[in-house]
Amino acid sequence: MNGAVPLPSPWLPTAPCTPGRPCAAHPDPAPAAFRPAPAPLACARLAAGLATVLLGVLLLPAAGLLPAAGRLALVRLWARTVVRAFGVRPAVTGAHRAGAGPALVVANHVSWLDIPLVAAVLPGRMVAKREVRDWPVLGALAALGGTLFLDRDGLRRLPGAARGVAGALAAGGRVTAFPEGSTWCGRAGGRFRPALFQAAVDTGADVQPVRIDYRPHGAAAYVGEDPLGASLWRVVRTPGLTACVRILDPISVIQYPDRRLLAAAAQRAVHSSAAPPPRTAPLPAVPRQPAAAGYRAVASDNANRPSPSVHHRDSSNPASASSARTPS
Repeated sequence: MNGAVPLPSPWLPTAPCTPGRPCAAHPDPAPAAFRPAPAPLACARLAAGLATVLLGVLLLPAAGLLPAAGRLALVRLWARTVVRAFGVRPAVTGAHRAGAGPALVVANHVSWLDIPLVAAVLPGRMVAKREVRDWPVLGALAALGGTLFLDRDGLRRLPGAARGVAGALAAGGRVTAFPEGSTWCGRAGGRFRPALFQAAVDTGADVQPVRIDYRPHGAAAYVGEDPLGASLWRVVRTPGLTACVRILDPISVIQYPDRRLLAAAAQRAVHSSAAPPPRTAPLPAVPRQPAAAGYRAVASDNANRPSPSVHHRDSSNPASASSARTPS
């Protein structure tokens, strides 16, 4: 050993998002208007959510005995129940765009909630980092559910991971991946890594892009060194937390036969479909004053100017632990 520090893997992207304000802090848009849910209600939501997850662990072996259609229906019901148990209201649009055949489902990555949200709409096999297999309870649940574990410590292992995804697609199933490789706060996103898109190119399967947004912003974001317990508590204490899931038009590999072009097309589709910011109440009407002589009255446009991006900061600590804490 020479004491040299190993270089970081180019597959392990990091996001500039942090658990502190303004990335994952809630509420949005006005802190003064935020009223957290009472502690007893939050505790009840937390208990119900964890109990539903554990119920899935117990039922999964029996679900494996069901035919494919019944198993997928059960997964959708369980995932939807998990989301609602934690107090999150899902709002799904564009479900008619999803085909019944094999597809590589790709979505932006904001939270651990992304996984049950996508499974509730487009159930299939998930791609997750290898470390998830060692998580208590959730690791066993993921393995029993047919999760494809990805070893991201070296680029030489990526072709094998792509072949595993291709095998699942060739068998006629769906595979869900989060190609940003790390969680972001939802106000911005990362580059889609092209490696797993090779599976769609090899099998001719469509790429099904999905956009996920949470309102209020930041409440569900699981970024940086945010502890899972803190994220769970923030979710159950946020009143009216809504998850907006938009299923976009599928992308054909015939149009984009190269994995890099395919990844770029999916990234554009997902990032360009971000939900508009929530509308705020209009300001009270102000009586119009006559314009002074020689001047023309104009409306101020300050209220319509977009706020600076949360990532346009002079000092920002990269959340290197983001990819180490969330599935990708």
